[in-house]
Parts: sequence; C-alpha cells; structure tokens
Amino acid sequence: MRVVRSCMIALVFATWAWVAHAGVPPLVDVLWIRDNSCKPGVVVLDIRNAITGDSEETYRRGHIPCAVYSDYIKDEWRVEIKGVPGQIPSVERMEKLIGNLGIDNDSYVVIYHAGLSAVDTASAARVYWTFKVLGHDNVSILDGGYAGYAAIESFPKEMGIKAITPKQFTTKLRTSMLPKKQEVVKLLQQGAVAVDNRPSADYLGVNQGEAKRKGTILGAKNLPESWITVDNGGEFRSKQNLEKLYQVAGIPLKGRIINFCYAGHWSSLGWFVTSEILGNKEAVNYGGSFVEWSRDNSLPVERHIKIDDF
Repeated sequence: MRVVRSCMIALVFATWAWVAHAGVPPLVDVLWIRDNSCKPGVVVLDIRNAITGDSEETYRRGHIPCAVYSDYIKDEWRVEIKGVPGQIPSVERMEKLIGNLGIDNDSYVVIYHAGLSAVDTASAARVYWTFKVLGHDNVSILDGGYAGYAAIESFPKEMGIKAITPKQFTTKLRTSMLPKKQEVVKLLQQGAVAVDNRPSADYLGVNQGEAKRKGTILGAKNLPESWITVDNGGEFRSKQNLEKLYQVAGIPLKGRIINFCYAGHWSSLGWFVTSEILGNKEAVNYGGSFVEWSRDNSLPVERHIKIDDF
C-alpha cells in the first residue's frame, strides 16, 4: 500500500514538474482540459463576462470541473487610469485579485472564455497578457473556450461555486511589456510597425469609438480582430493561416511590432497571435492604444476615409 501511495505521489510531482518547467504551450485543447482540470497545481480560470451576456450565474449553472470564476469586467482586470480606460490596475490590486483566486507563483493557470467571438476571445488573451506582464509564465488559453468544451456532451461539467483557499501571489513586473506613449513614438521612429487590431471601419476613420480623433496611428497596418479567429468565433486560426493573413495585411512576421486598438483589449488578441503563436517576441501590446494617442494633438493621425457625420 505504501509503495502504491509513493508511486502516486511521485507521479503527481512528476506531472507538475513537467507543467512548471517544460515550457507550457500558449494554447491547450479541450481534451487536455478534460484530463487535467482537477490536477494538483493546475488552476482553471473561467472569465466569462458581459461581453457575451454572461456572469457568475452562468458559471454557477455549468463550468469545467474544478474551475474558479473571475468576471473579466466586474472584477476589474482593466481599469481607467488618468482618463484612459482599460489599463492594468496597480500591482497591489492585481496581487490581491489573483491570490484570492487560489493562484500562487507555482500555479499553472489555464484561462477560458465563452468561446463565441473574437472580441470575447480577446478577454482571455488580455488576461493571459496580464499574467505575462506580472511575470507569471505558467499560463495558457483554452482554445475554443467553454463553447468548444461544452460541444462535447460526454465531457463532465460542474455546477455551483468552487470553494477557494486564497494564496500569496507575488508579481515580477515586466515594464518592457508596458510601453508608454513616448516609448511608442521612439519605437516607431526606429522603424517599428504599428498594427491596428480594431475593425476596419475604425482603422479607416469611418467610426471614431472612444477616441478623440478619427483614424489611426500614422503608417499603421490593419489586422482586424475578427480575422484572428475562425469565422470570428472562439477558436484561433492555425499558424499557417495566420501567417497568410499577416502577409495579406502587409505585416512582417519578424521585427518590432506594436499592437494597439482603443484601450488594449482587441490588441491583446493581436499581441497573443504575433508573440505567442507566431513566435515574434519583439511584439508589444500598447495598453494606452488609440484612446491615449488620439488625445495628444502633437501625435500624427492618419485618416484613410474622411467623412464627418458629427
């Protein structure tokens, strides 16, 4: 009996050693999550939110076994700072938020979204990016989100709320992943390519959104968020197809890339593809994005279509 127990303990630690040190993948599939969601050291994080009409009640009605819940919007993974929405909260707030989810620095976190649209998928990409900014590399996204998992009727589901034991999470902030406005200006002057991940109507200057001016950063290329996922859903396109789309959009696969949108949500999706799927580690996500840029009249804005309805 002792031998069996010792072997089981050794297997648990061997599995966790693989997770912690072998280099975790940016994406895991539904088969992986079915087999691993309740294993020691793994924290599955359900972030479904109002973007898809979801809430904690949705989570209560059904979720992946052992998953914990955090509402991406209500729990303020993004906040307004100095008039610019969608920014990362203070280190202290993030440490408390993440630690209260039962996540510590040894946890392997797998994030899942509703799996219904590219905008929804960007929620998972944004939380993934946040973990990376905070110095936590043991993180992945469930490709296809909850919709992909729930589509297989034989896969188990849980109801109710999972009890959580808070843990200590300590950040190791990577400031290089948080370029400020003037750093972005300097990078562009040095030849970096700006990639606008907003819909084409916003990029072209037809729509204005939350920005103070219409248009885009001067010289920016456009790769709309809806191109990134299959049929604008919750599953990422293959690496091969993404490379083809980048070619169509005129975006290089290597070199310094600055992903942006209005306030760092859609551009998290663009950054995730560029950095994590295509492997360009010179890509950065400009958190202040076009909301911040458009408020500074000294910075150049380009409008491809000029119409003035208001």
